[in-house]
Amino acid sequence: MDDFLRLSASTARFTYGAPRAFSFGDDGRLLWFLRSTGPTDAFDGLWVLETATGTEIRLADPRELCPEPGEPPVAERRLRERIRLVAEGIGSYALSGDGRTAVFPLYGRMYAVTCDGSGRPAGEPREIPAAGPVFDPRPDADGGRVAYVTGDALHTAPGGRVSPDDGARWGVAEFAAAEELSRSRGHWWSPDGTALLAARVDESALQRRHFADPAHPELPPEDFAYPEAGGPNADVQLWVLGPGERRIRLDWDAAALPYVCDAGWESAGEILLTVADRLQRNVALLSADPATGHTRELSRTTHPQWVDPLPGTPARLPDGRMLTAADAPGGTARALAVDGEPLTGEGIQIRRVAGIHQGALLVEAGQRDPAEQQVLLLDLDSGKPAPVADGPGVHSVSASAGVLLLTSADADGIRRTVRTADGREFSPADLSEPLPYRVVPVLERVTERAIPTALVLPRGHVPGQRLPVLMDSYGGPGMQDVSAEPRRWQARQWWADQGFAVVTIDNRGTPYVSPAYTHAMYRGFSEVTLEDQVAALRALGERHPDLDLGRVGIHGWSYGGYLSALAVLRRPDVFHAAAAGAAPTDFRQYDTAYTERYLGLPQDHPEVYERDSLLPDAPALTRPLLLVTGLADDNVHPSHTLRLSQALTDAGRPHQLLALPGVTHMTPGGTREKLMALELEFFRRELA
Repeated sequence: MDDFLRLSASTARFTYGAPRAFSFGDDGRLLWFLRSTGPTDAFDGLWVLETATGTEIRLADPRELCPEPGEPPVAERRLRERIRLVAEGIGSYALSGDGRTAVFPLYGRMYAVTCDGSGRPAGEPREIPAAGPVFDPRPDADGGRVAYVTGDALHTAPGGRVSPDDGARWGVAEFAAAEELSRSRGHWWSPDGTALLAARVDESALQRRHFADPAHPELPPEDFAYPEAGGPNADVQLWVLGPGERRIRLDWDAAALPYVCDAGWESAGEILLTVADRLQRNVALLSADPATGHTRELSRTTHPQWVDPLPGTPARLPDGRMLTAADAPGGTARALAVDGEPLTGEGIQIRRVAGIHQGALLVEAGQRDPAEQQVLLLDLDSGKPAPVADGPGVHSVSASAGVLLLTSADADGIRRTVRTADGREFSPADLSEPLPYRVVPVLERVTERAIPTALVLPRGHVPGQRLPVLMDSYGGPGMQDVSAEPRRWQARQWWADQGFAVVTIDNRGTPYVSPAYTHAMYRGFSEVTLEDQVAALRALGERHPDLDLGRVGIHGWSYGGYLSALAVLRRPDVFHAAAAGAAPTDFRQYDTAYTERYLGLPQDHPEVYERDSLLPDAPALTRPLLLVTGLADDNVHPSHTLRLSQALTDAGRPHQLLALPGVTHMTPGGTREKLMALELEFFRRELA
């Protein structure tokens, strides 16, 4: 392993030591966050920054609290997979309603730490006794009580079990919610701390998926409930658990709108929840009465294909009006509407609503190239934008009580700035490894569809020197590759320096170009993805004659692995070798909420699923193909790769299979870098 790969592995791809998981507390006076002590320290501790002075204080060190780290509970380990969390130590925390107390789990134990009114710690972290291994602890309004899950039951401390023993899982997010709907929690305190809103999850109708570690045959296999496309989903209910065993079920048409996308208390007398139908063409914001469970609809967002999630919507504005996502006419822009009337239109691609700041709507949006992102304030009546952070690069924001946390990323790195209401600025210390490469990819929009592309050449490349091409794209919905965010170009520059022209393409179906561009993937992944990848590659070849289109390799992970295998199976005239990692080879075996959103139900559209499956293409393989899978991957189960390998074997088509015991979908702990070294050998051999 060379120096870059060793550095990337030891620093978790240059993330150890960087502050993360920011939360404002105490009316913006405190900024809580997690950070380790340096670029090779995997163990995140809990910190707070006083926004009055910029002083940083470490409140909890995981190695002092647990000198001998253990294994987190299974529920936490699986949630870390869902939210792609690789850090060790304190993985997450939750704040009390007043923002002065943080509670966090650590290897199944539960701790709390409190700051006083001046932002100083009021004593050392204290362990809170629990009934068993703790998952997702959350304090009430003043931190006096904590709700947590153990053994699939919801408890409070002090107190005890508050959920009934009825065979369901209480207080947790089901697989579909955590993996695909951006809801990773399952219980919420009322503002007055007298009741809990809790999810009841019944997974009894779901099939079980199993894992066995062939490297350790003495260990029993694991299993978990998995919602497979076309099959049953978890039955999710929401209940208010109050004092004296008072239990009220929230009542809405769950048969028509089964997905709970978001929930929480608006006040002690109102709960807001966002629900969607199975194909996600209808998203409704509901108001619920916690005393009766009765609900009423506040807003509804509809789309003939699917409602693309827009974080921060739907929502109620401070004046009571309803904020919803909308598409500008012709699908040219992702827009916002207030009480059904357009607030924004063509020219601003809204990406996230961050809240209200200075009486205006704070948003992240794109106004120029899709590779960049700006922070804007929108007038709530006219929609007129005012820039908050709009320089070159990718800008994001969070806000509380007039205080902003701005993150700006460009070729020179990542910078975070706390900006107070009176104009003072502080920067939380970043202790991560400096990025080794300053990469400025060549960004171009090509073909009549204006497909975003990026090209990275070797440093010191001499024009006229022909280079084999390495395609490095994800290509699937929900993920943008061509972005000015600098971390994603580090590995690609390393690949370029090994002698490749590295090409990245955001085909139709990927986000942030326009709603029409994103929805082009409706009822079919393979044709749109491959058509755009081929067309954009050829267009780049015409613009850049140093790209040797007679030697094209392609690699990727997850949907990018699907794209890579698809490329050599169906277009061997264009792609000459592929390394496909964790590829969902047959979407009939992938999860409900993701797959059905784009492809529909397999029983309704069997031809769509058959067309997108790679298994029937196995006899057509004529190019070198390296298949890689982690045998502990609970997202894209290893059976996807193994079934394709079996189909290739049955068809007599030679290929390579690399099965990695104990490796999950995230490839942590240096696994990715080891795979890069193996893939380099593969592509050098096959593209020579």
